[in-house]
Amino acid sequence: MPDPRELVVEMYLAFASELAEAARGVILPYFRNAGLVEAKGDGSPVTAADRGAEALLRERIADRFPQHGIVGEEFGAEQEGAEFVWVIDPIDGTGAFVSGLPTFGTLIGLLQEGRPLLGVLEQPVLGERWLGVDAPGVIKRTTHNSQVIHSAQTAKLREATAFATTPHMFEGDAEPAWNRLRTQCGRVRYGADCYAYGLLAAGYVDLVCEADLKAWDYLPLVPIVTGAGGVMTDWTGAALTLAGGDRVLAAASQPLARAARAALSGGDLQIGGQAG
Repeated sequence: MPDPRELVVEMYLAFASELAEAARGVILPYFRNAGLVEAKGDGSPVTAADRGAEALLRERIADRFPQHGIVGEEFGAEQEGAEFVWVIDPIDGTGAFVSGLPTFGTLIGLLQEGRPLLGVLEQPVLGERWLGVDAPGVIKRTTHNSQVIHSAQTAKLREATAFATTPHMFEGDAEPAWNRLRTQCGRVRYGADCYAYGLLAAGYVDLVCEADLKAWDYLPLVPIVTGAGGVMTDWTGAALTLAGGDRVLAAASQPLARAARAALSGGDLQIGGQAG
């Protein structure tokens, strides 16, 4: 007999794919035709594509699962104390989107009791979709366009390719911490936004280290990274949650994650948050 828990998770995965398909239909017509770009209160850009995609996703979720919570970048939180909460970033990397770069993505995640259960990274221009699920004792896997993928399992910093969206995201004590890490890595690249996490899950990138993020920027990506065999936590190794901090570390393997945390901390494991 099929495990009923697995059937439920597969049902949520199928629905998440439907959401990604719906978002693609809203976003693609705006790519390289974005029109008016507005600045939000924090100075970050927003477009009609961001708002239109999130509005549609919220409508679909509320219609199918009215008891579920929703947390999104553009329209805030509803029922965030529910057992199941959807976390949405309609266009992660709006700066890339309005610049015509196909490194942005739609992020859709589902939390169960605060823990990331599944996530989607949809890159509509390139026709790529990552689906990750990490349900302990039930399913743990990540697919890229329906093919199961695995992280590289790189263990040493000097052999690692590391990514961050921009060096400007590291301020205050985050700047020297990032400098310690990047100087120990074999290669450092910038500018891939959420796409870098998909590349990590697929075995092409070894580390992604970022700061100044919001929960919707990273929670949908956690099951994509961990489902592929990687590690994704805050800079101290603590689990990422809705109430968590803004510093994220994704690594291809546990040994690499430990080495990266040591470099970031410089011997002080309290940097940027609580020890974990």
